[in-house]
Formats: sequence, structure tokens, C-alpha cells
Amino acid sequence: MLQTGGATVAGAAGLAGCTTTTSSGEGPIKIGATMPKTGPLSATGKSVLQGYELGVEHVNNNGGVNGRELELIVKDDEGEAKTARTKLRKIVSNNDVAMLWGSFSSLLVTAGSAFAEQQELPFLGSTFAYMEPHEEKDYEWTFAPFMKSRDIARATKEWFDTLQPEPPRRLAIWELNSGWGNEMAEYWMDTFEGTDYEVVFRKKYSVGTSDFASLISQTKSKNADAVLSNPVPPDGITAVRQMKTQGFNPKLINFVRASDPRSWSSALGDTGNYVGSSGVGWLGGLDTTGTDDLLDLYHGQDGVSKDAVPIDVVGDAFGLVQVAAQALETAGSTENTEIQNALRNERFDTVLGDFGFDDTGMPAQGEITPACGQWYEGDPMLVHPETDSEYSVDTVYPMPPFDDR
Repeated sequence: MLQTGGATVAGAAGLAGCTTTTSSGEGPIKIGATMPKTGPLSATGKSVLQGYELGVEHVNNNGGVNGRELELIVKDDEGEAKTARTKLRKIVSNNDVAMLWGSFSSLLVTAGSAFAEQQELPFLGSTFAYMEPHEEKDYEWTFAPFMKSRDIARATKEWFDTLQPEPPRRLAIWELNSGWGNEMAEYWMDTFEGTDYEVVFRKKYSVGTSDFASLISQTKSKNADAVLSNPVPPDGITAVRQMKTQGFNPKLINFVRASDPRSWSSALGDTGNYVGSSGVGWLGGLDTTGTDDLLDLYHGQDGVSKDAVPIDVVGDAFGLVQVAAQALETAGSTENTEIQNALRNERFDTVLGDFGFDDTGMPAQGEITPACGQWYEGDPMLVHPETDSEYSVDTVYPMPPFDDR
């Protein structure tokens, strides 16, 4: 079940229980969440919600959790942290929820997490790669079934090491001047230090940058083979357009986050092809538990063609539902501490891989490896690890010049 505002829609998605007391064990298990259904983050937010809905549908179609259906209650946070907290408070006040799920983006996920910590409610947050909050805030109730900065950096090198005839040895890091941007740059630096790779250029830029000319010219002057960054999508789109205008054709562009949403392809067309990301949690080419089920459900939706390729956040959100359902089943209760103990102590087999959480609520180090993807003919395709899936292709490397696409 899915509740959006007031009405209940059958067969969509859901999952949760109660707050701090054991429920009667009858009726649906309720879960609360907010999502940017409107505002600048709405396009990707709707894809995250789609993953939640498909995940809950899958659980409910297979008997629910210990015989109880999942019911997801979702309200629009409009992409604002304050609104997310207000809407979550309203959900919790009016419903006996067992768990909260995060919205889209680190800003909204951390806002939801802070509320959940105050309420002592188990909280799961996807699309949340930023590690510092886990390390600094002493989370008790927050768990993130999602790759983290250290995982992305490791995956970057593992992917680059496979590229022939010669990996992109000279790296440029365009450091987004934000908490996660700074953290990601440091993990890339640490990962490549003392290897056959060299970071030849590193410079900060701000969210909303409209002119990347200086970064482009300085990167060209350093003869960098690859550009690594984690821009917000509008900035990544601007940067690639200006690379084309200025005739800068690196062998590879690794834009984590920016190249995730469908807006990447719709905004850039062929220009956006072959731009990659080493920070993709899930892609359809992965051979992981539940991926085939997810693809079947995705293609079974009204208006979705059989050859449509889902973007990564659909699978990331589906994986979160798998974790939630497995934790609730292990807990055998909707009592908050029982769910918390299950999340702390169990392992979870999901579309994202098999992993457990460390003491900070992150996937244990080294247990989850992001997929690496590349836009190919207008679709996000898996390029590393290699599989035989129809959703997997060989990395196009070096990328062809922009004018030849």
C-alpha cells in the first residue's frame, strides 16, 4: 500500500510499524517518508519513490513481512529540509509508524535522520554517500544502505585499472566546495596516492557555477586524462557543454551524482554520452539478489516499454526496501529497539550486494562496491564490473571527441 497525503492506493508500496511500543501484530506495518514530489529535485525524487513503491509491491506480492503488508505514507517535502522535518512530524503524529525512510539528496536525508534520532525511530537513508555525518553525529537509529565516499573512491581506481590500452594516469579533481565535495576529493587523493596515477590538478568550485572556463583551461594545460568530480546535475551539464565549446576532450569524465538522473540525457543528448560515474549504487546489469525481480516489476508498469532502462536511484531505493523488510522479519516485531538490533547485527542480501552495517550505520568497509556506469546511446549502462547482461556494455574509452558523437 502507498499513502500519498490522504488516499490509500493499493499495490504501490509501503513498510513500517510502530514507534516505541510493540504493535498488536495485526494490520499493515507503516513506514513514513518524505520525497521532493515538487521543486528542483522532483525529477529524481520521483524515481527514488518509484523504487520504494516497486520494493514494497514486491514484498507485499510475496506475503509481506511475517504475514503483514507494508504501507508507505509519503508526503511532499518540496526539496526543503525544514519542510521535510515538518512533514515527518505530521506523519509520526498521525500514524503508528515503525520506521522512517529518507528523501533524496544528502541535505534532505540528514534532515530526516536528525528527526528520527530525536524520535528514536529506525531510519534508513539511500542516495546518501556523505560519511562525515555518520562519523560525527553518533547515530543510534540511522542506517544508510548505500555506497559511501570511500567505496566510490575504491571503485574509481578498480574501474580505471581495467581500461585499455592505458588507463587515464593524469587525473584532475574538480572539488565541489561542500562537505561531501571536500570529502570525496580527499578520498580520491588518498586512493590514488602512491600508485601509478597522478593527480595533476585539483581546484575548488561552488554550487551554481556558470562559468567553468578557468577550470577547463587549467585542466587542459596540465594535460589531464580524466576529470573527477561530484557536481550537482545542473552544474555537471553546464560543465560538459562548456568542455565541448572549448574543445576539451579528456579521455574520461567521471561525474558522480551529476550524471545520475534522466535529465542528463534529455539536456545533453549525444553530448552527454560516454560520461561515466564510479558512484552508481545499482544498475540493471548487476548480478545481484532481486535485480531480475526489480526489472520485471519496472517493465510491468503502465506506460513503460520492455526495453526501457531504469536509472540507478530506482534500484538504490529498491535495495533499501529489501533491507527494511529483512530487518523487520528478523526483528519479528515493530518495536523500535528490536528493529534497531536487527539492523545493527544482521547481514542483508540485496540488489546492492551482501553487507552488514558498521557501528556508525554505514555499510561495513569493503563490503559494498558501487557499480560504475556510462551513458551509452542515451541510456545508463553498467560498465564495471563486467557482466553478460543486456544492460552492460564495455567502457567506451577513450571517449570520442564531443564533435564526433
